[in-house]
Amino acid sequence: MQSRYDDAVALWASARVTELLGDSEGPAPKYGTAEWHRLAGNDPRKGAAVITAAEMWRRYGDEEDLLAWFRDASRARPPLAGWKTLAELNELGRPKPPRPVKAAEGWPPVAIPGRPGWYRHFVNGRQVDGRRTEAAA
Repeated sequence: MQSRYDDAVALWASARVTELLGDSEGPAPKYGTAEWHRLAGNDPRKGAAVITAAEMWRRYGDEEDLLAWFRDASRARPPLAGWKTLAELNELGRPKPPRPVKAAEGWPPVAIPGRPGWYRHFVNGRQVDGRRTEAAA
């Protein structure tokens, strides 16, 4: 989120860089590079490079994060034609019919929805309904 001071800070930084570079023959070298280190300590291009680097950090953060953002923004995306339509998404969101309750061999009885106290058992290869207190036949 931009604050109301961002424009003022950007204008100040731009004015200072312009003031420092004045009639220089070219732009300031990138801060921290070998070319930047070769400049004299009182060379105004050195100060302009520092302000430019600070302004870039303020605006965009870490250079690696910025490059990662560019890589992600430029990666290939699936074509829109392959996306599901609204009708397809609505169909997927519709409730599915309930599956019948089935007990499985070796597992405990399964409660039957809508019939409190009734359970489905798997007995001799058959599905058998019974109350919890009844023993399965």
